[in-house]
Amino acid sequence: MQNTEHFILREDAENDLLACAAYVAESIQSNEGRAEAMAAVVPALLGKGNVDLAAELANTLDDPYARDRLLCAIAEQCAATDDEKYALQLVEAMDEPAMQAQALEKIGTRLADLGKTDEARSVSDSLDHRDRVLAGIAVRHHQDGLEEAAAEALAEITFPSAAVHALLTIAAASIEKGDMTSAVKALDEAAAEAEQIEHEEERIRALIDVGNSFSAAERNDRAIETLDKAREYAERLDNVHRDGFLGQTSVGLLRAGSIELADRILDAVGDKTEMSSALLGFSREYWRKDDRGEAMDALEEANAILRSQADKETRDSRARFALMGSIAVQFAGFEQGERAIDLASDIEDEGRSMTAPCQIANILTFQRNEELARTALAAIPEDAERAIALIHMSDTLASAGETERAVGLLEEAFALAEEVPQLASRASAYAETARRFAQLDHGERSNDAFEKSLEVIAAIKDESTKVAALAELSGVAAELERSETDGDREWLKKIVMQTLQQSF
Repeated sequence: MQNTEHFILREDAENDLLACAAYVAESIQSNEGRAEAMAAVVPALLGKGNVDLAAELANTLDDPYARDRLLCAIAEQCAATDDEKYALQLVEAMDEPAMQAQALEKIGTRLADLGKTDEARSVSDSLDHRDRVLAGIAVRHHQDGLEEAAAEALAEITFPSAAVHALLTIAAASIEKGDMTSAVKALDEAAAEAEQIEHEEERIRALIDVGNSFSAAERNDRAIETLDKAREYAERLDNVHRDGFLGQTSVGLLRAGSIELADRILDAVGDKTEMSSALLGFSREYWRKDDRGEAMDALEEANAILRSQADKETRDSRARFALMGSIAVQFAGFEQGERAIDLASDIEDEGRSMTAPCQIANILTFQRNEELARTALAAIPEDAERAIALIHMSDTLASAGETERAVGLLEEAFALAEEVPQLASRASAYAETARRFAQLDHGERSNDAFEKSLEVIAAIKDESTKVAALAELSGVAAELERSETDGDREWLKKIVMQTLQQSF
């Protein structure tokens, strides 16, 4: 008997992955659990263009913030698909004024992106803070070659930070087209606007961005001038952001060719994590300029300084461990695989100790160093992460045309997935192998992995987690244009029955 409280029919849930996910989500009793589940289902429905059902399901949430957040995403999608009228209706249905303003801003910027600048301006007129929409309009006018209209939109912007963002976007587009004259003109305006920003940290950040963009526009003289101005402001700070800004400025100056000034600023950085981060940036710049000796020296110094940092000197342990991982991965990128593996193995943070070896294994696979790639793979402590690493290594081989070896790694990932204790991670690993098998024209193995993913999903106890896994798998099916098989439907029926039993 059909539960009248459901928008999704039981019959549909038993025959369609995403419908099943939505059906389970509707059945969740707790407000928090249902909101979490709908956050997975609604984007998947939007991906299929089903905005009406997405809106209906969002409206079932009792939490006004969670409901409005989903309605905001739906409204933005409607604006992107030429249905701004419905988008504005969804905004009117929201409870929170702040969320309404955010939704209108997203609608306006999306309309501007689509070239509907008149409609975007109409939306902006209903906002107290119009700057982001006006910035979007200015960028679109520039893209269309309407320089006078772009200048008019920029002139209407109240906050300098929004003008800087728009001008940087305009400059980037000009650089991509090779029009350095137009890029420099936009960057000169951006530099002037950046100086008007009242908030110190925001002003410094903007000047660094403008300075780096001058380098991209092949005006190192202006880059150095702008970055040196950022340095002046950064040195006046008396908070934790000072060293980070100085480090970023020094890297930018090195990129612009001012090695002496870059070194002098780096010497003023006191925090070892920030100094190490800047040195990592130095190493990449030297490598890009084909100065491999200096690149390796800078990378070794970055590692030594970071490892010498005592716990009492560390402001942010997570940032420090993340940087350790980045340095280890960079050693692999610089063709120092053994050193990379050793450094990654010494990272004490559980998350970085897994992600760094994953990245290193993939880099070594790209470099055709299979033996060391296997060593990096073995350094990954958890089966779930190791399975994902195998999948990424397979991608690398597939992109190089080595299909047979790529399939071999997928078979390893498929076998290893069975050992993953966390059911959600196991289901995700099977889903990813299903996607890759199909892409490599191994349809039968893809179906095997797909059905194994469904089997695991059926065993997940937490309903929100189950919904997220179903939504993920439905995305794989949509990407592969795969229709549900009889085997799939059997598992979907089982999941629906589990849901019904929990309702009583």
